[in-house]
Formats: sequence, structure tokens, C-alpha cells
Amino acid sequence: MSAACILGCSGPVLSVEEAAFFRDARPWGFILFARNIETPDQTRTLIAALRAAIDDEGAPVLVDQEGGRVQRLKPPLAKVRPPAARFGELYTRDPAAAVEAVFLNHRLLAHELAALGFDADCAPCVDLIHAGAHALIGDRAFGADIARVSRLGRAAMDGLLAGGVAPIVKHIPGHGRATADSHYDLPVVETSAAKLAESDFAPFRSLADAPMAMTAHVLYSAIDPDSCATISKRVIETAIRGEIGFDGLLMSDDLSMRALGGTLAERTRRSFEAGCDVVLHGNGALVGEPVRDLAAELKAIAEASPRLSGRAAARAQAARAAARQVQPFDPDAAEARLSELGLAGRDVR
Repeated sequence: MSAACILGCSGPVLSVEEAAFFRDARPWGFILFARNIETPDQTRTLIAALRAAIDDEGAPVLVDQEGGRVQRLKPPLAKVRPPAARFGELYTRDPAAAVEAVFLNHRLLAHELAALGFDADCAPCVDLIHAGAHALIGDRAFGADIARVSRLGRAAMDGLLAGGVAPIVKHIPGHGRATADSHYDLPVVETSAAKLAESDFAPFRSLADAPMAMTAHVLYSAIDPDSCATISKRVIETAIRGEIGFDGLLMSDDLSMRALGGTLAERTRRSFEAGCDVVLHGNGALVGEPVRDLAAELKAIAEASPRLSGRAAARAQAARAAARQVQPFDPDAAEARLSELGLAGRDVR
């Protein structure tokens, strides 16, 4: 039985010690970052080694590949894709063309990811853009309009699924109003619960059938004045499972981010107590912060993570099965159409 966690590894090659640790810990899945990715063959070998370590050829392997600023795979492994805001701009002029472009763009993302062995993408980001908010979201969002973000978020989901890659909608129930970067600080949103339900929650509500979603490390004072969404039972039950109606696999955003206080073991336990199905650890290096002890952090989270069971296990199984049917696709034709629309991928950094 798998542990309810998603873990990373230190570099482009899985060490003997890491393989032994994963064999014993048996995480549900893995996530790779730029530090793990060098060449196509190396990436495929690493992914195969991670799955072999836990004796599970279907173990989910995730990556952040939104396009724009958040793109772990770059040329020559994958083309540089436009940020979400570019598609939102096209929507202003031609909604139908924008929906088509988003679908094709994400179908191409899935094509590139699946060729390397990835089967889940931490995308799309369906947070709303809000004036005066921190730039962390910025052009990663499709726009400020609910209908626009909802339609384009749906097209992104459909494109990934058609390519055999499961989407992970983020950052539920909404990071767009945050005035701080949750990598460094805890954002506090003081908007009323009614206003949040009417606006920020709406795009997530329209995508409530997504197989997976990632939490926002954001405190919504009108719902829970003491805890951010990831560790708030009130937010998860009232907003995410209730108001939004999301019943897919709920994973935490990276537990190593500074928005969360306490030890990693405490963060892990609080996430599960609040209602997360699985937790995620990335150990990304932050500016001005020394490199942390990855092995120790992984051990702390693995030891604090329960085995998947009950409803969480059912959601995890459904998430694994969500994107197994790859639809026929002509990548050259898709690139040509995106070029016509001014949104083609680029082969240069």
C-alpha cells in the first residue's frame, strides 16, 4: 500500500541510497524539477528508475509545465510555450480561437511530456488575476474574467487528458488575491466568504470534475482566521469540497514553502488532519536560503504520511486512470495552427 505522499529526488540520477529509501517509503508518486532533467534519455531512465524502486510501473510522475515562467522542461526537451495570459489576450479578440489555441497548446505539452515518461502536469493554473496582487500568479493566469478563465481552463484540461497526461488544477480555492509570495511568506486574504465564492472559487467550481487539484498556501480570514487552506479543515470542507464541489484527489502545494510554519512532520500531519489526500514535497532552493538536507526532509514527510486508504485511495486510483486513453494527434499541424494564431512554441531559450 502506497504512502500518501509525492516526493522528489536530488539530481539527474537516482542514487542507491535514494532507491533504497523509496523502496521502503513507497510514495504514491514522484515529482521532478529542473535539477533532475538533462536529456531525453536521462529523463526517461530516471523516471523508470523511480518507478522500479517502488515496483510500480504506473506510479504517477509529475512536473510543473505550465509554459511561460513555470516550465521545468526547456529546449531541446520541450519547446518554450507562451504563458496563460497570452491566450487570455486572444480570448478578448476571438474566444473560439483562444479555446482552440489553449487545447492545442496543452495537447502539445502532453505530447512532449508523455514522450519522456511523465503522466501528470501541475497545470492549469485557474487563479483569477486581481489588481494589486503579488506577481507570483500574474501572467500564469488566463485573466480576471470568470467565464474566460473557466473556458480556457477547461480547454487546457481537455488538451492534457487527450494526450495521456493528467491535469492538476491549481491553486484551489484561489491564489489570485494574495499580496505575498507563499514561497516566502503566508499570504492573507481578507475578502468576504460570499465574495470569494462568487468570484475566486468560480473557475474551480467549473472544473470540479478535475482528477486532481493542488491547494493554495493562502489564509482566507473570513473562512478560517488561523490556518491557510492547506492545513485548514474548515477551508477544505467548506470551500473546496463544499462550495466548489471538488471530489478529486486533493494534494498540498509544496510543504517546504515558507508560508507554512512548524516542522515538516507537523506540516504533513496538519495537512492530512485538514483533509488533504496526499502531500507533496519539492525542496526547491529559495533565494537567500542555504541548500537544505533533502534526505532528512523526505524522511520526515514519509514517516508522517499515512498509507492511502478509504476515500483518498479511491481518489488516487481514479486520478491514475484519468488519462490513459491517448487520442490521435498531428503535432506538426497543431504547431502550424498555433503559429497562425501567433502562439507557437519556440525552440530557443
